[in-house]
Amino acid sequence: MIILITGASHTGKTVLAQKLLEKYKYPYLSIDHLKMGLIRSGNTELTPMSDDNDLTAYLWPIVREMIKTAVENNQNLIVEGCYIPFDWQKDFENEYLKDIKYYCLVMSEEYIKNHFADIKKHANVIENRLDDDWCTMESVLEDNAEMLKLAKMHNVNYILIDDKYEINIDL
Repeated sequence: MIILITGASHTGKTVLAQKLLEKYKYPYLSIDHLKMGLIRSGNTELTPMSDDNDLTAYLWPIVREMIKTAVENNQNLIVEGCYIPFDWQKDFENEYLKDIKYYCLVMSEEYIKNHFADIKKHANVIENRLDDDWCTMESVLEDNAEMLKLAKMHNVNYILIDDKYEINIDL
């Protein structure tokens, strides 16, 4: 089983992946780790501050083929990151799709407004964010509104975090 977890920055993708790892013993791949490895090794001229569309165009073909390899070898894998395109399904034949579950995490406007201090407080729970000054309530509201719009437009599975932050995924 392959679990894809995407969403806007600060929605808890990495925390959810870690919880699923602990519960199901499925390994997970952080696309951010892959991104930084490729950048730091000099295998791309992209930078951590490159446009998300450019990063997705570069990273997704690599991640996509890793997913196919895992499915072909009957292996479990959690893949988390914001570089999973909303039209990801077009890249897989049905034989692969039956083994892939997709979740897009989205925080509602009300949740963000009521819990922004908590969102900022939990930003470094799993990984250190070296430069998080760009994370403002306005940017989080804008990113999540865009994610929700795209999730609906592409008719993908999304989890709306609205009242309190509780995500339970049973595999």
